[in-house]
Amino acid sequence: MGIGKKSKNIGKITKGKTKESVGRVVGNESLEGKGRAQKMKGKVKQAVEKGKDAFRH
Repeated sequence: MGIGKKSKNIGKITKGKTKESVGRVVGNESLEGKGRAQKMKGKVKQAVEKGKDAFRH
């Protein structure tokens, strides 16, 4: 996996966690849900990239 894609995916996961936490603290369910979705999207992309690496080697 390229370092650029890896850091981009990790950034999405981190942003998602932050949005989820902020949404929970301020009581904004919409923001919390968006954060949860963004976090899962980053995790899925990370898994796909790891799978690609497994087939390359």
